[in-house]
Amino acid sequence: MLRSANELINYTMEATDDDIGRCKDFLFDDRHWVTRYILVDTGKWLPGRKVLISPISLGEPDWATRRFPVNLTTEQIENSPELDTDAPVSRKYEQLYFDHFQWPYYWTGGELWGATPYPPATPVPPTETGPSLKEKQEELEKTHLRSYREVKGYYIKTTDGEVGHVDDLIVDDDTWRFRYMVVDTRNWLPGRSVLISVEWIESVSWLENEVQVDVASEAIKSSPEFDPSQPVNREYEMVLYDYYGRPKYWER
Repeated sequence: MLRSANELINYTMEATDDDIGRCKDFLFDDRHWVTRYILVDTGKWLPGRKVLISPISLGEPDWATRRFPVNLTTEQIENSPELDTDAPVSRKYEQLYFDHFQWPYYWTGGELWGATPYPPATPVPPTETGPSLKEKQEELEKTHLRSYREVKGYYIKTTDGEVGHVDDLIVDDDTWRFRYMVVDTRNWLPGRSVLISVEWIESVSWLENEVQVDVASEAIKSSPEFDPSQPVNREYEMVLYDYYGRPKYWER
């Protein structure tokens, strides 16, 4: 199903033997817009420390009680590589993290999660793509992870102007890929929110806090209105994609 990232903030994260804290942010990769980690504020359990939880370790969320079950023990999480909150999450750190839990790397293979389109339920061997030693070292120093909290508030630039800012992201809780940006148009169309697919993003300026989309302002002005109090269902998605005349991602 499609879920609001805003709604998921502050969900309780529940290890197999105790609660570990609350969801405070989502770190997604800026190439595929897939959530790679949930950033957890551990509160009194590990004071002053934040930890990352991969969707690989998540069980079926309890939407009624706002809880994310995590298929790890508190000891496993406490012994995981410590996160430097003042530095970006590097590929080198990710490698240490995935090795700690003996999970396959999501950045190898041709699918969203390495060898599969979904977070793997059971470990599978990582698929090597054959980069050179130099390319491997360069990749270790890169980071493609971005904060949901950072992107929220970015301005939306259209093909012919500006229409508002990012107010929320809508995530698919099966693949953990963000599907849509919720755009607040209050300064342009008072009281109205619209959805724009992340597939229609042409570029993101991380320095200027702007998202450039391949959509005209006039098209957005008359696009199907989004009601944040209602779930995003397939019926609404069909209306949205038909309105813009874009190929539907679920039919590809």
